[in-house]
Amino acid sequence: MSLKFTQHADIGSEKTLSSEKHILFVLSEKTEKNIPFGKILENKLIRSKCEFKELNKNPVAVELPNGGLASYVVLAEKLSMFQKHTLLRKAIKLLLDEQPEALAICVFGDEKTKEINACAAYYVATVNAVELPSRKKESKHKPLKKISIHGFNAEHDYSYMNARVVGNTLCRSLTMLPPNELTPTSYRTKVKVLAKENGWNWEEFDMPALKKMGAGAFYAVGQGSEPMDAAIVHLTYDPKVVKKHIALVGKGICFDTGGHNLKPAKYMQGMHEDMNGSAVALGILMAATLQQLPVKIDCWLAIAQNHIGPLAYKQNDVVTALNGMTIEIVHTDAEGRMVLADTLTLASRIDKNGKSPDVILDFATLTGSMAVAVTDRMSGVIANKPELACKAIEAGALAGERIVAFPYEEDMDSDLDSDIADIKQCTLEGGGDHMHAARFMGKFIENDVAWLHADLSSTNRKGGLGAVQSDVNGFGVGFGLEMIKSLIDTL
Repeated sequence: MSLKFTQHADIGSEKTLSSEKHILFVLSEKTEKNIPFGKILENKLIRSKCEFKELNKNPVAVELPNGGLASYVVLAEKLSMFQKHTLLRKAIKLLLDEQPEALAICVFGDEKTKEINACAAYYVATVNAVELPSRKKESKHKPLKKISIHGFNAEHDYSYMNARVVGNTLCRSLTMLPPNELTPTSYRTKVKVLAKENGWNWEEFDMPALKKMGAGAFYAVGQGSEPMDAAIVHLTYDPKVVKKHIALVGKGICFDTGGHNLKPAKYMQGMHEDMNGSAVALGILMAATLQQLPVKIDCWLAIAQNHIGPLAYKQNDVVTALNGMTIEIVHTDAEGRMVLADTLTLASRIDKNGKSPDVILDFATLTGSMAVAVTDRMSGVIANKPELACKAIEAGALAGERIVAFPYEEDMDSDLDSDIADIKQCTLEGGGDHMHAARFMGKFIENDVAWLHADLSSTNRKGGLGAVQSDVNGFGVGFGLEMIKSLIDTL
C-alpha cells in the first residue's frame, strides 16, 4: 500500500492538531476531560440532547475552527472486536465520505487499550479507503495518502494490518467484477499473473485433464458451459521456514444460473458473486504471503460456471468422482459441493514429499440454508474435528468476523442414501442442507485430514458489516488469517 504513515506518542494540543482537516478521536469510557476541541463536542452533545456515554453507540462529528471535521467515538473495554469495528466504521465513514488525503487518529486510554484501538482504527480506516471496481463513466475516488496516529507509539509500522487490507481488497475486487469480465478464462489468467508476481508455484487442471483423471463431479458442472474453460487451479506458497502445512480450498463459480434447475430472476441476481469463496482463499494466501507466515499453503481454486446447454448435467445423472465414489444428481443448483468434492480430494492427497496437509480450510458461498440459520450478519462453519470448530469461533472473534459452529453428525448420512449410486448429491426436502452439504463433501477427503468448511452466508450485506462499509465485505479473509496463525502454533 502506498500510504505514508507517522505516529506520535502524545495526543497533541488543539494548536498542534489545527493543521489536521480530518481527525478521528477514539476515546475510552473514562475519557471525558482534556479532549482536544472538547468544548465544541460538549456544545454539539447539548444541542443534540445527547450524553458523552452515548458515543459508545452513536459516533458524533463536529466542525472544527479551521474548517476541518472531527469524529468522536467511545470504545468500551467490554466490546467484542466486531462491535469495535462496527463503531469505528460508522465514525470513520463520517470522515471518509469527504475523501480526505490525510487522516489523523487520536487514541486515549491505558497502553493496552490504546494499542488495541489504534490497530483496529488503522485497519478500519485503510480497508475503507481503498478503490474498488466501478464501471461508472467518471470515477470520483480520491486516495487516502497519509495516516498519522497520535497518543500511541507502536513498535511496528502496521504492515501486518496492511497485508490484511491487501488480502481483503483483492477478495472484494474480484467478487465485484461483472460476470462478463470475470469468466473462468479471465479468472485463470488473473490468478496466473498473481502467482508470478508473488512467487507462488502454479499449476492447473483444465477440463481435458480432469476428464482424464476421472474427476467426474467437477467435470459434470463444467461441461455445461461453452467454452469448457473450467479448471482447478493450484497455487503454493512455500517459504524457507515452515512450521505447518495448510491447504485452502475455494469455490469459484463465476456465474451460477442453477443449471437445468434454473434460478428465478430474484435469486439469479448477484450470482457472479458465487466465486467469493475462491476470492477469500486468494485473499488469505496474499495476506499470509505479505506477512511472511512460516507455513506452507496449498491453495486450490475450483473455477467454473454453472450454465445450461446441451451437455449440462441434469437430475438423475450418475457421475463418478475422482475418489471413485458414484454420485446421484438430485438438484443441478447444488453445483458447489460437486466442484468442491473433487477439489477436496486433490487437496487432501499425499504430495510428492509423501505428506498430506495438516489441515484443510475450505470457503464457499454454498447454501441458502446457512443464511436462513445465521442470517447475513455472520457465517457458519462445520468441521470433522470438534477442536477445529472451537478454534474457528475464537479466530473469528479475534478478526472481528463472527463465526457460528454447526455439528457434523454421522446419522445425517442416511438422508443421502441413494438407490443407484454410492451417495446422493443432496436432498429435495431442504431442511439442514448446510449440514447435508458438509456430510457430502466430507466423503471426498482422503487420509483423514482435519477439515473445516466455512459456508459464507455473510459475504454480502447491505450497508456493510463489521469493519467494512461496502456491501461486498471480504468476510473470511481476516478469520482465515487468524485461523492459520492459531494452527501454526497449536497443531
